[in-house]
Amino acid sequence: MATKIRLQRNGRKGYAFYSIVIADVRSPRDGKFTEKIGTYNPNTNPATVDLKFDRALYWVEVGAQPTDTVRNILSKEGVYMMKHLRGGVKKGAFDEAAAQAKFEAWKNDKQKGLEAFEAKKAAEKKAAAEARLQAEKKVNEEIAKKVAEKKAAEAAAKAEAEAEAPADAPAEETTETPAEA
Repeated sequence: MATKIRLQRNGRKGYAFYSIVIADVRSPRDGKFTEKIGTYNPNTNPATVDLKFDRALYWVEVGAQPTDTVRNILSKEGVYMMKHLRGGVKKGAFDEAAAQAKFEAWKNDKQKGLEAFEAKKAAEKKAAAEARLQAEKKVNEEIAKKVAEKKAAEAAAKAEAEAEAPADAPAEETTETPAEA
């Protein structure tokens, strides 16, 4: 029986959620399967993968052929790295403890790379926000300058109008009548 490790589609229309299954090559995509070894949700950012690592490793070592997408998922989860290291143990290149240490070092290095990427992404986002803020401040200062110039021009025109008003026409005298007590 030829076996494949592939994705089985679940979820509603436009919101796919996949199960990672071991299935016979002849069975339909969403049909009968031998074993479910995990889930894959591409709708989250980053995509969420829940995998039974030991079962995936077992099926890869037995010869089950993964599809392209599943191969990428298994590679990112480290299944193929562990298979490679176990091959070195079988050949006698190093022992099981050294293989496990190498795998942990690879996993830690990968985690540090992800953290560095996230930090870089956050720094870029912060820098972009700061640049937008500075641009907005500059625009606001220009607007404030134009408003101040306009108010100064209006004030000068008003002062000029008041200065010309007494010269053109005599001021009307107002007489106050004393209030009767």
